[in-house]
Amino acid sequence: MSSPRTKAFAASGLVLASLALAACTSTEAEEPSGSSTASPSGAATGAIDLAAANCPADIKIQTDWNPEAEHGHLYALLGDEYTIDDNEKSVTGPLMASGEPTGVDVTILSGGPATGFTQPNAQMYNDPSIFLAYVGTDEAIAHAGDLPTVGVFAPLEKDPQMLMWDPETYPDVESIADLGDAGATIRVFPGGTYIDYFVGVGILSADQIDTTYDGTPAVFVSEGGAIAQQGFASAEPFIYENEVAEWGKPVGYQLINDAGYPKYAAVLSVIPENIDTYSDCLTALVPVLQQAELDYFEDPSATNELVLELVEAYDTGWVYSAGVAEYSVATLQAELVGNGHDDILGNLDPARVQELFDIVVPIYSEQGFNIPEDLTPEDIYTNEFIDESLGF
Repeated sequence: MSSPRTKAFAASGLVLASLALAACTSTEAEEPSGSSTASPSGAATGAIDLAAANCPADIKIQTDWNPEAEHGHLYALLGDEYTIDDNEKSVTGPLMASGEPTGVDVTILSGGPATGFTQPNAQMYNDPSIFLAYVGTDEAIAHAGDLPTVGVFAPLEKDPQMLMWDPETYPDVESIADLGDAGATIRVFPGGTYIDYFVGVGILSADQIDTTYDGTPAVFVSEGGAIAQQGFASAEPFIYENEVAEWGKPVGYQLINDAGYPKYAAVLSVIPENIDTYSDCLTALVPVLQQAELDYFEDPSATNELVLELVEAYDTGWVYSAGVAEYSVATLQAELVGNGHDDILGNLDPARVQELFDIVVPIYSEQGFNIPEDLTPEDIYTNEFIDESLGF
């Protein structure tokens, strides 16, 4: 059966690993490897020339997990020619813009088990050749003092993170707040800031929270649905109904976003100094990233085949089926991707970032995070490179 994902350690999760990693490196990260006028793979350049825009010759992008459909917008950057490194758990090939080469390569690096579960922001500081990394907006706030990043493109409008329950056991539960009223035990990974928020505002109570979740379905199944559990709307509902034989029926769920935690997940982000150093590159690159997402959802089949090929090649012990990929695409389109507060794909809504900022800064300050006193929401993202003509 497919394995439910275990990647969702929120900003405070794995912080010790992140800080330890950062402590082993220079506090002033080097720039990514230099740019080139021709792709190392020897590909000709199409209408968009990223080499001429001073982009790195190989644009390395750090993801937060094994290859999956949620990352399809990145794998859609690859064409038919690519090289898989099953030791590094990465894939490299000419970076394509709607089928045309751009004069540079792209390397997509897996996260999770491939990096020892190190957060992508810490991985980017550990390896200065990484140009972009997935960073959630709450993580960007939490680590603004030690691993600062600036988001430039948000591929997901809503975080796939959710809490799920058995609708037969809890027929009156339709939301996370209803779980709170029902007094259900909720199994989660430790360190979830969204849980701290839900408890802090009274949506849930502290005595409901069980932080022993290990990413497997065993306890949910053995308890017969008496407990609720964290998960991803883009995977677990399909997996539990179709690939966990011991369960084999639907689950109910609500996104944490819809319950009041307005995080942007997996925002493609750079280290702050690269906003200026690579301004020309980002101006040319970000619209390519936007268009790649549009192209992926127009026809995800070839990219999903690549995702499945990579999962098999990397062989991390994680299983991902074609059925999950297809379900994920459908769920992403129905609930998780879109144009947000306007007609533009990938920009961040200032009001929403401010709302999250107001939620998490007091939590992180109480938990002892080094939040700069002068930090503002505008310090963790910019919409300046977004092409406002691109949207679903």
